[in-house]
Formats: sequence, structure tokens, C-alpha cells
Amino acid sequence: MGVAGSHDPVAEHEKTRAAFRAVVPRLVRLLRSVPDRDAPSGVLVWTVGDVGAHLCAAYLAYCSAFTREFEDWDAVLPPGDGPLNERITAVNAKAIGLFGGAERPYLGEFLAAHGETFLRATEGLAPDTPVPTPWYGRQAVLTLATATGLMLSESLLHGLDIARGARLPWTIGPDEARLVIGQSMPTMMPLVLDRAKAQGVDIAFDLAVKGGPRLAVVIDDGTATVTRDAPPRTYDCRITATPTAFLLVSFRRTPIWKTIVRGQMRAAGRKPWLAPRLSRLIASP
Repeated sequence: MGVAGSHDPVAEHEKTRAAFRAVVPRLVRLLRSVPDRDAPSGVLVWTVGDVGAHLCAAYLAYCSAFTREFEDWDAVLPPGDGPLNERITAVNAKAIGLFGGAERPYLGEFLAAHGETFLRATEGLAPDTPVPTPWYGRQAVLTLATATGLMLSESLLHGLDIARGARLPWTIGPDEARLVIGQSMPTMMPLVLDRAKAQGVDIAFDLAVKGGPRLAVVIDDGTATVTRDAPPRTYDCRITATPTAFLLVSFRRTPIWKTIVRGQMRAAGRKPWLAPRLSRLIASP
């Protein structure tokens, strides 16, 4: 299964912006087509409307890094700088309430407006422009490339969650999946490492996505590093996968056994049996 070589950060960032621009109207049409916003979604405990509300909050958060539309993070986040999962859980709970009953019919319009706002506010900025993201940590800062990749990821995956709940069609193309993997996962995978499970673990994974990107994922006694287009080294396990299959498995939208049966993912190398540990050590990024 072939993989692409080195990448052009500026060109890939522009492709990610274009993919995000294209997915927003798809989301708007999807939300307008939902027959029942109270129907269960593809996310446990969330309705279809809840997922739409979460998306609106995500768009608002990333836009606010540039527009200052929302700045009162002390009212949303738990006190201190606790574990990432606690922070995200708190934000999600507040987000669903923020876009409640009266706002639910207009979620699509909010996404359309704020998707355009984000693209307009970041037009012409370099991929490494810093973006404050306090929901990941009080002083957390991502690059614009990562933030744009996450906006695309949120849109694609939660669009799938809404579509599954509403029994409507939704696709995630391989090029879109490659952009999410390349732009966001090198930064986010180390952030969502289960450090307790990773204590005393020493494993090097070679993750080869068909058509690119290629990531070296190294777990070393409670820490993780993810390097794109890493120089040659010895790996314990090589995982090869089609881009959409890897994205859906990584975010727990498809069980890994289905991708294996379909020939979309396989493990090799010195210790191929270690492949399932990657998803147990690193939570959904």
C-alpha cells in the first residue's frame, strides 16, 4: 500500500481550508433535512440536535480566537488546569445548553455564518499562526493548520453522527480524511494519550495511510510523540490503512474488525499483534 512522501505545509493548509469551505454547506443542508432533532444520534447520550449544538459551540470557540465574540472561558471551564477529558466534558455540557430549544431550528444558519467568519478571519494567515485554545488547557495554543484541520474533522465526523441518527446520507472522502489525519493528528494524538495506560510502555508504530500522510507514533513510558515523514528507523508495528477507514476507527465511528475484514487496514512488522494497543493508548483525538 503506497504512501506519499514529504508535504508542502502551505499547500496542504490551503487544501484543508478549501475542504472546510466545501463541507459547511453540506452540513447546513443536512441539518435542514433532519426530520426529528430529538432523535438519537451516532453519539451516545446525544440527540441529533445535541450534536448540532456541539458543532455550533466548536465553530464559535475557534472563531472567537480571532473575533473575541466569546471570551468568558472561566464561566465554562472547570477551575484549575485539570485533565483534558474533564475540560472537554465541561465544555460539551455547557455547549449543548448554550444552543438550546429556541436556537435548535437555526443551527444550520449559525454554522454557515461562523464557518464563513472563520475562513474570512484567517484568510492569508500562515499555517503556523498561533490559535489560543483554552478548552485544551489554560495556556494551550495550537497552530492555525491544526485548528483548521480540527474544524474540518469536527464537521465531517459530527456530520456523520447527525446523518446516522437522521438516517440520511453522508460521505467522508479519502482526500478529506487525509487532510484531517495530516493536519490535526500529529498534534492531537499526544494530547489525548492515556498516560496511566502508557506508563512503562515502549512501542514505535509506523502508521502508513494510503496516499499519505505517514506518521511515526512513538509511545515512551507515559509520553507520545508523533512525527510526520520521519527519517528511517526500526518500528515494532506497521499499520497500513485507507484514509477514511483509519479516521473512522480512530474516532470510534467504525469497529476495527470491520476495516480488517474489508481489507482496509492491516498490521505487519516485527510485532503486528501490538496494533490494537494504539487505539487503547490514544483516545479519540
